[in-house]
Amino acid sequence: MKLHHSLAVLIIAWFSVTGHIQAVTLEVKEGNTTCIKAELSVSFTITYNTSSSTRTVQVSLPDSSTVEAGSSSCGTASSSPWLVAVFGPGHALGLGFSSNGSLYSVATLMLQYNLSDTSIFPDADSPDVVTVVSSSVGISATINTTYRCDSPTAVSVGGATVTFSGMKLEAYMPGNDLSPTESVCIADQTSTTAPPTTASTTTTTALPPTPPGTPERGTYSVNNINGTVCLLARMGLQLNVSYFSLSQNKTIQELVNLSPNETSVSGSCEPSSASLVLTQEQITMLNLTFTLNSTSNKYRLSAITLLANWSDMTAPFLASNTSLDYLRSTLGRSYMCNAEQTLAVVPTFSLNTFRVQVQPFEVTTNQFATAEECQIDQTQMLIPIIVGAALAGLVLIVLIAYLIGRKRSHAGYQTI
Repeated sequence: MKLHHSLAVLIIAWFSVTGHIQAVTLEVKEGNTTCIKAELSVSFTITYNTSSSTRTVQVSLPDSSTVEAGSSSCGTASSSPWLVAVFGPGHALGLGFSSNGSLYSVATLMLQYNLSDTSIFPDADSPDVVTVVSSSVGISATINTTYRCDSPTAVSVGGATVTFSGMKLEAYMPGNDLSPTESVCIADQTSTTAPPTTASTTTTTALPPTPPGTPERGTYSVNNINGTVCLLARMGLQLNVSYFSLSQNKTIQELVNLSPNETSVSGSCEPSSASLVLTQEQITMLNLTFTLNSTSNKYRLSAITLLANWSDMTAPFLASNTSLDYLRSTLGRSYMCNAEQTLAVVPTFSLNTFRVQVQPFEVTTNQFATAEECQIDQTQMLIPIIVGAALAGLVLIVLIAYLIGRKRSHAGYQTI
């Protein structure tokens, strides 16, 4: 225990003097095969309670960190890959990964810190080991490429902030070395050298984004293992996102259309679930998951996830809801809705759909099956019928009244 405490003190002192964070190389292996490899420079900013107030400390991931074999794994059919690094007396950093077949991402960030470690947390009012978890990480890359980000990436988790810098990592690796092909983070792509300042400056006011109009309708399909289409969709999609704008220095609401010509398609099909993943220019990823109830033979859109990393955002945007109930239809039929619909996901994100037809199960001959129309379309069709019937009834009533009135007027005269 004393050795760990002394080591932590030396590490913190060294960082405070030099201001430099060393990169730590970590690997998760299965036998002789590496499945996850990361080169990380990480600092932690943690706020904790003392007996009289709160205190904030900064500590870095030391190069003595090791991979915890019992918690780390390459994943199985029912579990996700995990990289868990441990350091000091009871501290740990964990990265949980997920993949949709074309992209992999850090789906979960876990930080564990031990408040009884007085070298880092002096005067803490509790000896607890605290574990905090976040699913809003915003780190993703194309399969078989290395994710690289030299710019600092800060992730809030519980009462702490984890800041990555000089990061390289890859999961679901086909070989033992990081891929030479890299997926570079947006922050590195957009970083530029500031132009020299001049004596005169011009102040400009950022204008609100122009509404994009109705999105183009795209056709998307997912193939199963044998190459046949197992999910078919045709629709226009519009993202309605609220986020903090760098240029306007406030939270804004923006509508963004998905362009079929700039969107790549991936996904998967299982007996009771199917997913459609749409990725636009590597900065926007939309995942739609459908589930089938084998008892009722009904399917529905049960989950929507959006990961966006737009240049005007202060941090990557992640929104997900796995308990939705949209686009319901019957197995063996497609769902159709020509009317515009707003699918609420979370308070900061909704998905607008236009002229939707989708079939996530039992697609045959690459064609949609007979469609079940949505209630909105049925109502819109009924309205003109009801109005027409009402007008016809009104005309009939007027005609009958006219004939009765005419008959009575004739009865008032006598023949001479």
